[in-house]
Amino acid sequence: MEPIKIAFFDAKPYDIQSFDTVNSAYGFSFKYFNAHLSVDTAILAKDADVVCIFVNDPLTKETIDLFKSFGVKLIALRSAGYNNVDLRAAYKNLHIMRVPAYSPFAVAEHTVALMLALNRKIHRAYNRIRDNNFTISGFIGFDMHGKTAGIIGTGKIGKVLIHILSGFGMKILAYDPFPDIEFAKANDVTYVDLQTLYRKSDVISLNCPLSKETFHMINEKAIAEMKSGVMLINTGRGHLIDTQALIEGLKNQKIDSAGLDVYEEESKYFFEDFSNQILSDDTLARLLTFNNVLITSHQGFFTKEAMKNIAETTCQNIRDFFDDKPLINEICYHCNNSVCQKKKNGKCF
Repeated sequence: MEPIKIAFFDAKPYDIQSFDTVNSAYGFSFKYFNAHLSVDTAILAKDADVVCIFVNDPLTKETIDLFKSFGVKLIALRSAGYNNVDLRAAYKNLHIMRVPAYSPFAVAEHTVALMLALNRKIHRAYNRIRDNNFTISGFIGFDMHGKTAGIIGTGKIGKVLIHILSGFGMKILAYDPFPDIEFAKANDVTYVDLQTLYRKSDVISLNCPLSKETFHMINEKAIAEMKSGVMLINTGRGHLIDTQALIEGLKNQKIDSAGLDVYEEESKYFFEDFSNQILSDDTLARLLTFNNVLITSHQGFFTKEAMKNIAETTCQNIRDFFDDKPLINEICYHCNNSVCQKKKNGKCF
């Protein structure tokens, strides 16, 4: 029997290393392509049984139709997020599976790293010291202990983050449309409405998924409700923040600092090298002019443990599909998470 053939789009050296290592237990046939998925590049998967894509590969109706005509049977996302997928177009055409949790510790720890770097001006200190300037003027921070952290989204990542910040002695406010009351009681967390969270938090962290309800949830109105001098951290999804509103908040000093691991138009830039080019995105260029803004290139997930988990879960998703087992990580347009209430025999269709 021929091995299952899998075409990878947007494959980076670290993807290849982790998947090749894990594949020793599965025996799949991998083909790696550096190109992002598009209508023009979809032809690369002409002989594949499975297409594996990442967050910046748009799976549109056009590419879905092409893949179906090629005989592709499954789309394996090597990510938790799936806002790049046209789920309605995929329904009854291609099964879609994802990696719902690869390492909540990785993202939560990166969130705290952004907080600490911004608070204590680590990024600025690094550059100053390299110029042999050993002054500390302008680098004053604040004790995290006793401050209030507002956590928006108390899923796995949010809960790990709460444990870490509680260790600093921070007071925790949280917002989630589906609050975990038992967790809150056990961890001294107070669930509040968004307005209260904005008004009382010294540090706000976005750890929620992107949906119609959360799109641009941080906008001009929300920022106006925040405490002056707030620190804003986003390791969730770029479109949670209206970037123009963020820039205005930084300019008028309502927002003291911002840490961003995601950006609204990141698909054009993140994970790629533009060091020899002029940045054409005026909004991103403007953000980079603020010395109180720290941007990382969607690397919050990027740990050895997370990469191993992503590869293992993706390969197991593929194996389950071809072994006709229930697809616990399948998503479709019926559902807002991987648990579809309309599944029959473990599959959405």
